Amino acid sequence: MKFIKHITLLSFLLGLAYSSSIACTTAVISGKSTKDGRPILWKHRDSESYQNKLRLFNDGAFTYVGLINSNDKNGHQIWGGNNEFGFAIMNSASFNLREDNDAKFKDQEGIIMKKALQSCKTLEDFEKLLANLPKPMGLEANFGVIDAKGGAAYFETNDEGFVKFDANDKKVAPNGYIIRANYSFTGRENEGYGYIRYMNAEKEFFAAAGTNQLDPTFILKNQCRSLENFLTEDDVKSYQNLSENQNNFIVVKDCINRYISTSSFVIQGVKNNEDPRLTTMWTLLGFPLASVAVPTWSLKNVDLPETVCADKDKNAELCIKTLELKKKFFPVSRGAGEDYMNTTAAYNKEETGIIQQLENAENKILKLSQDNLKKWRKEGINKNEMKAFYKKVDELINTNYKTLFEL
Repeated sequence: MKFIKHITLLSFLLGLAYSSSIACTTAVISGKSTKDGRPILWKHRDSESYQNKLRLFNDGAFTYVGLINSNDKNGHQIWGGNNEFGFAIMNSASFNLREDNDAKFKDQEGIIMKKALQSCKTLEDFEKLLANLPKPMGLEANFGVIDAKGGAAYFETNDEGFVKFDANDKKVAPNGYIIRANYSFTGRENEGYGYIRYMNAEKEFFAAAGTNQLDPTFILKNQCRSLENFLTEDDVKSYQNLSENQNNFIVVKDCINRYISTSSFVIQGVKNNEDPRLTTMWTLLGFPLASVAVPTWSLKNVDLPETVCADKDKNAELCIKTLELKKKFFPVSRGAGEDYMNTTAAYNKEETGIIQQLENAENKILKLSQDNLKKWRKEGINKNEMKAFYKKVDELINTNYKTLFEL
């Protein structure tokens, strides 16, 4: 029986009508419900800022890694990241919390996340930061946060205050996770956007939690590249036996992955007795369906992989490559062509789909990162090994994408 019974028709229509470019699908997962006991944040970012990159910052009390827009040369706003004390944060824009929709002071989310990464170690620190901000705060968002003490929560935040949803509280999160799209549960009923995207994620997370599969690999392989529509029950993988020469289009407007998807990342926290600097951020930079997951850590004097970074307002090489490949997914440039994706660009029976061809390189990166993490958790962080790993990541990316562009 379809889950549609649990959602009003009005909610669906609102989700279908949404065309704004400021959107995200996100989740916070308690370590009590993950496969290895470590908390997780997930953010799938939708934005008109198609060029993204990562940057290692040392401009606050702590070292941190942040996802930024490429044209933000000084990194004034952060759209997700983690710091050396294991504090991690992301957000999804909400559209049913602000009382004054004409407020002039707004859009402070990226600035606040930067402040949090510069100065917060725990969820309690973030609560104090929000509580002490001058009002109105210029905020309308669901902030997802984890820390090295096992904290995992959302803060539904508007101009005047916030409500905390604790993923460790069974009454709040009976399955150990909380999902948010572009509306808040404490906001005005049936307003906001992303109701179908919410259910796309809820369906998969519910099944994964029940079978003990909630880990970074599951989210990277499934949610970060999700092309399923809960309402129509359509899924790109159902067309993977078609030939690469067949154009087969599906409507992706209400899928998690859409034309305006600009990045996706998973941040895995640590257990209580582990080095918080091993909090790991796996990022699919640029268009997620044409990208590979790159793990990074917040360590001072250990530069991130060159392919995911760029100086000042320059663009990251990996992001440039993914946006070029994105054209194969969306070859229709007229009218509403952005809503229609060619499935055989992703998967096909010849296994020449872009996702299929990138899988080998990504699997190698994931295996190497997991081997290193296992060693570093036991023996301590080795910065030289981390630098060598980053270099290997760059080599794998450059080699694999070179092959793709030569085909």
